[in-house]
Amino acid sequence: MPRFKMYVSGYEESPYKIEWMRFEPDCPLPSLIMEFPHVAFTVDNLAEEMKGKKVIVQPNRPSAGVQVAFIEDNGAPVELLQFDKP
Repeated sequence: MPRFKMYVSGYEESPYKIEWMRFEPDCPLPSLIMEFPHVAFTVDNLAEEMKGKKVIVQPNRPSAGVQVAFIEDNGAPVELLQFDKP
C-alpha cells in the first residue's frame, strides 16, 4: 500500500485469516497502529460506527470495494471495514 508506506500479507494463506502488516520507517500512520496488534470488524455503516468514537485514521479506500477507518478504544486500535454492497 504505497500511499501508507506499508505492506500487508498472509490473509489468504492463514487458516486464521490473519493479515500481517509491515511499515516503512516514514509511514504516516499513527504509532498506535504500527506498535500494537489490532482487531478488525466488518460494519454495515462506517459513519454510524464512528460517531462518538476517537477516530485515529479517517475513512479511506485502501482497495476497491472497501472503506476503512481506525478508532481507538480503551487505548487499543480497532479497524472498522465497510464493504460495498453489490
